[in-house]
This record gives sequence, structure tokens and C-alpha cells, in this order.
Amino acid sequence: MISDFSTNDAANVVSMRGINKRFPGVLANDHVDFDLRKGEIHALLGENGAGKSTLMNILAGLYKQDSGTIFVSGKPVTFSSPKDAIEAGIGMIHQHFMLVPSQTVTENILLGLNSPRFIMDLKKYDQQIISLGEKYALPVDPKAKIWQLSVGEQQRVEILKMLYRGASVLIMDEPTAVLAPQEIDVLFQTLKNMVALGKSVIFISHKLHEVQMISDRLTVLRKGKITALGVDAKGKTRADLAGLMVGRDVIFNLDKKEKTPGDVVLEVRNLHCLNDKGLPALNGLSLNVRAGEIVGLAGVAGNGQKELADTLTGLRKCEQGTITICGEDIANKSAKTGIRKGVSHVPEDRTHVGTAPNLSITDNVIMKKYYKEPIATGWMVNTPEAEKYANELKEAYDIVVPSINTPVRLLSGGNLQRVILAREISSQPTFMVAMQPTRGLDVGAIEGIQRLLLLQRDAGAAILLISEELEELISLSDRICVIYEGELMGEVLDGNVEKIGLMMTGSHEEQLETAGASHE
Repeated sequence: MISDFSTNDAANVVSMRGINKRFPGVLANDHVDFDLRKGEIHALLGENGAGKSTLMNILAGLYKQDSGTIFVSGKPVTFSSPKDAIEAGIGMIHQHFMLVPSQTVTENILLGLNSPRFIMDLKKYDQQIISLGEKYALPVDPKAKIWQLSVGEQQRVEILKMLYRGASVLIMDEPTAVLAPQEIDVLFQTLKNMVALGKSVIFISHKLHEVQMISDRLTVLRKGKITALGVDAKGKTRADLAGLMVGRDVIFNLDKKEKTPGDVVLEVRNLHCLNDKGLPALNGLSLNVRAGEIVGLAGVAGNGQKELADTLTGLRKCEQGTITICGEDIANKSAKTGIRKGVSHVPEDRTHVGTAPNLSITDNVIMKKYYKEPIATGWMVNTPEAEKYANELKEAYDIVVPSINTPVRLLSGGNLQRVILAREISSQPTFMVAMQPTRGLDVGAIEGIQRLLLLQRDAGAAILLISEELEELISLSDRICVIYEGELMGEVLDGNVEKIGLMMTGSHEEQLETAGASHE
């Protein structure tokens, strides 16, 4: 399908012609064309492994194509590094952030620039960063160290870093993943203002409704080849887009069965804990989750979600309060204690917390069973049994990989998440914390992950689903609680997006009810 595509490279800000890129055993880009016009938002869609990131990494100077040509403003260019791309006005905000954890926000933004060289007036540059953040509605503390920031705040730093360098073309990978509905509206308005001033945006997203809302044109990749090139985004349905991405019909309405929840499995009372800066993160939070129930937790990134997940799973100490699983208090006890009580954890950071990247699939899926028979024989791991178990999970969870001996760092995001879910679900959990389980995944992988969570609900597990995807929370959850600055603002049973959005920005449920009553 080709529509509204210009072969006049001089008319485009960026043109890519006949791009080929091969990795050992994989043809990532197969004669791919792409064009970007001045003042447009061009969406790039495709499954994980479709070649989107490879194509954009070539445009951003991280990879060099095997063949094909890149034109910027009609002139052929060759990029040997991201610095070359930046000098040509092309900047990329990566899904996996390129930041130095031990340095401040300002230091990261200035890193690699020719100025300042010898004397750095940090107060001056801190103020510049604050002003830039205010201009684009991307607030962040310039003095904070990167390791102290939430995932969403780190993403803001990446965006500010490109804007500070004066990029005229922004490649944005999942830029709305950590925003509340009202903030997404603000970001979209910011992008529209930017393109109205002549900047151009390549918008990589798996949220099809966002593509429909924000993009002028779209290009779709599947298995390294173009299935739609520069088509007008107007009039395309979600089903149309999903079909172009995965080559089959995707079911958007999940079959969530009516189910009466059982007894309370998780009971949290008056929980207080600190964040990595030593500041209060949870302030007297209380909630419960029952057997056979999914409770969604909505909130803007950085409002205590990570600290709550860490505390529930034994990765962080609490200052006050109780956490009971089936009546037993596990607050401030080890992660292993929680595991023995049937606690499973799907963490936000798949690569550094959820898995050991350099170890094989086998080593990663036996992490909860390595000391138990039949995988353990005395003090030793029974390798044949471990590999048999890994192969069973590979088949059961549809993990697409050449071998169970493959290091998990080589897997796509969807397959990596399936490895984590295979390990956590196979332990037959009583209670599961699933944090951002589908972040960064394509529509086909999301469908599979969500079905796995519903199967666990149907099997009687109590699940706390922490997500910034409101659509996902509404589709999967039996109840939705909203967190703001470490406190619960209230609970929503009917999926009212406006009400959830107001609570996400600090309005208590009681205030909303009072305001509603006053208007009657």
C-alpha cells in the first residue's frame, strides 16, 4: 500500500532510499524507503523485531546501512556517529535511555557538547534547563541525579537533551508511555506547536489510538519490509493499523469473564516508605487485593508506584505499616520470604531487574526453582531437568527464540517479557505484582501478555496491575485505585477516564463527589 509518498527528495527534510541492514542471520531492513516532510508528524509502526529501531538507529547515526542512501534536505549524507546526525539536525529519544546514572540532569544534557569546555557555571545551565522544561511542559529537577529519577522523568531528560541541541527532526520512541491523559494532551499540543514552527517529528508508538490522534502520515514495517508507506493517517481504523503491523486480525476486546472475587490475599495498611533520595514516597497508603481479582493502580510516573512494588516484593524497607499475604505480615522481610508465600513480581525494568541479561533463557526461568527438586540435585543444578523445564515453558508461552541457551539480552521486548511471565506464572502465584507489563511492546505482544494475566485471574491469583496505560487498566481491572504523591486518591469501578485523570493530578475522590453534588 503506497499513498501520498514523494519521490522528490529535495521536497523532504529526510529521505531514506533502498536501505538494507543485515545482522548475523537476520535481514533487519530490506530495501526500505522512508520520507519525512517539514512540519509533519510521521508515525512509524511495526511489531518488535520489524526493523523500526534499526531504521531509526541508521538515521540517528548509531548504525551504518549496508546499502542505500540517506538525504537531508535533498543532499546525500553519510553518518558515522550520532554526533554527525545531531549536526544535521536529527536527534533520537531512545526507548532505552542513553543517560549516565551518576550525573545530574544538567550534566547529562551538556555531555558531549563543545561548550562549556573548561569552566561550567552549573547555576546558569540549571536555569536554562528549567526554562526549556517550562517552554515544552517537560518539568524536571536539573540538579537531580539520573539514578534518582523515575523512568518517566528520565524520558523527559532525553527529550530536553535533543531540544537543547536544537534538533529540527525529533525521533520519538514511545514518548507518552509515562504520562497522564491530561499531560498527553499537553504533549500533543507541544508537538503540534513544534511542527507549526517547522520542526518535524517521527513518532514511534504502539498505541494505535495515539497514532490516529497525532500523526499526519504513517509508515508500517513488517519483518523488515514496508507494508504501508507514507499513507494518510486520517480515516485509518485501529483494526486497519493492527492488520498492517502483524498481518492478521487483532482482537481488541478481551474476553474478561465475570468473576466474584474470593478472600483478601493482599492487605496493605498505613504503609510509609522512602524513595532513593531519602524522601517520603508512600504516605499512609492502604489497599487490598482479593483472590481472582485484578486491581489496577493508575498514576503519573514518580508518585510512589515503584516504591510500592519494591516494598511489596521485599526489595525495599518500609518505615511504617503492615503488608499481609493470606494473613501473614511480610513487611521488611526478604524477597525469598515473599516468594515462599506465593508472591510473584513482573518488574518495570525487564533488562536489569527482571532478568540477568547475559545468562541463558534456561538460567533465567529456573531462578525461583534452582534449589528445588527435580531441578536441584543436592547442591547441584540438574541440567537435563532444567533444560526440559525451560523447553516446556518456551512452548507453553510461545517464546520465539532459536535455543533455550540463547542469552536473554538478545531477545525482543515481547519475548523477554514472556520469559519473565513464564518464570513468575509457573510458580503458581497467590499474589502477583505486574508493573508496566506491556510497556514498549507491539500490539500483537500486548494481546498475548494481557491474556496471560487474565488467565491468572481466572485461576484465582490476586493481581496488582501497575500501569500508566489507562486503556489497559480499564480493559483488565476489576477495580482501579489512583495514586498521587504516595497517597491513594480514591477508587473507580466504572472506568471513568475523566475522574481517573483528575485524581491522577491530585484531586481526592471526596472532593470530586462534593464538587459533583454542588453542581446538581
